[in-house]
Amino acid sequence: MTIEINRTAKDLMLDPITVLEALPNPLFTIDSKNKISYLNPSAELFFDGSSMALQGVALSELLPVDMPLFDMINQARSNGTSISDYDLVVETPRIGIKVVNIGISPIPDSDGSVIISLFERSIAQKLHHQEQFRGAARSISGMAAMLAHEVKNPLSGIRGAAQLLSETIESDDQSLTQLICDETDRICALVDKMEEFSDERPIHKTAVNIHEVLDHCRQLASSGFGKHVKFIEKYDPSLPPALGNRFILIQLFLNLMKNSCEAISNSAGEVILETSYRHGMSVNVGGTQQKIHLPLLISIRDNGVGIPSDLNTNIFEPFITTKISGTGLGLAFVAKAVSDHGGVVEVDSLPGNTVFQITLPVAKPSHNNDSVFTGSQID
Repeated sequence: MTIEINRTAKDLMLDPITVLEALPNPLFTIDSKNKISYLNPSAELFFDGSSMALQGVALSELLPVDMPLFDMINQARSNGTSISDYDLVVETPRIGIKVVNIGISPIPDSDGSVIISLFERSIAQKLHHQEQFRGAARSISGMAAMLAHEVKNPLSGIRGAAQLLSETIESDDQSLTQLICDETDRICALVDKMEEFSDERPIHKTAVNIHEVLDHCRQLASSGFGKHVKFIEKYDPSLPPALGNRFILIQLFLNLMKNSCEAISNSAGEVILETSYRHGMSVNVGGTQQKIHLPLLISIRDNGVGIPSDLNTNIFEPFITTKISGTGLGLAFVAKAVSDHGGVVEVDSLPGNTVFQITLPVAKPSHNNDSVFTGSQID
C-alpha cells in the first residue's frame, strides 16, 4: 500500500515552471542588477510585453525608480527575509494606473536574485465599491421621487404668486419678482432632471456594438465640448456585442467624455477610448449562486487635472462636483446606468492620468440589435 501511495504522489508531481505559469497573478524574478530574468504569462500581460522582449530589461525601465518597490527589494536582500506591502499605486504610460499588493522574497543561493509577486486590487474590492455606487444610485432615486412630490407643487404656487405680485407693484421692483420666477424655474428644471433617476423599471437591453456607441459619442464630443481635445481610439476589433440599452450607454459615455474634456485645459489634452476583452471575468452575486460574466472592458482615460483625493471615495454620490456651475448629477447617472446594466464602474485618478473603467456583460446571439439613437447629450 505504501509503495502504491508513493507511486501515485510521484505521478502527480508537476513541473514547477508549469505551476508558476498557471498562476493568475503576475510573478517575475530579477537578478542582482535588478534585471528581469523570468516572467510568468500574467506578468507579461501586466507589463504589456512578451517574455522574450522583457527578459534582461532593467526593472527601472518599466517602473518608476522612486516607488517603494525598489526600497523593498533592497531590504529583502539585506535582511534575507520576505517583505510585503499593500495598496501601492503603480503608474506608468505603459501600464496605466494600477493598485497592487506586492510580495518580495529573496531566492536562496542565487547571489541577490529575488522573486516579486503582484496582486492587483481584487474583484471583491471592486464589488464593494460597486455596491457603494449602487447605493448612490438608489439614494438619488429616492431623493428624486421625494422632490418631485414635495417640492414642485409648492414651487408652482410660489411662481404663480410672484406673477400676480408683479401686476401690483411698481416697475422698479419688477426685477425682484422676475428673479423669483427665474429661480423657481431653475429649481423645477433641476427636479425634472432628477426625476430620470426615480424610474426603477428594468431597462430594455439588446445587443449593442460598443464601438459604434463610442464613435457616436466621440463625434458629438468633437463637434461640441471636446473641440480642444485630441481623441485616441484603441479598440479591440474582435469585441463581441454588449448586452445593454444603446440610448442609456450613449448618455453614460457622453457624461464620462464631457468630464474628461472639462478636466483638460491645455492644447496637449488627450482622451483615450480603449476597449478590451477580459477572459474569465466573472463574479458572484452576493447571497445567490448566480454569476455575472463581465468580460467587456471600456476605458476612458484623460491627462487632465485629475479628481481631488478627498472626493475619490464618494465621487458617484449625487451633488458631489468640482465644477462651479455643475449639478453633481453626471456621475450619479453613470453609477445608476452601470448598475442597471449589471456592470461594474471603477475610477483611478492622479494628476495627468484619470481613467474610468466600465465592465459590461456580453449579449447572447439571440438578442436583436438596438434601435438607432438620435437623442441629445446629458450635462
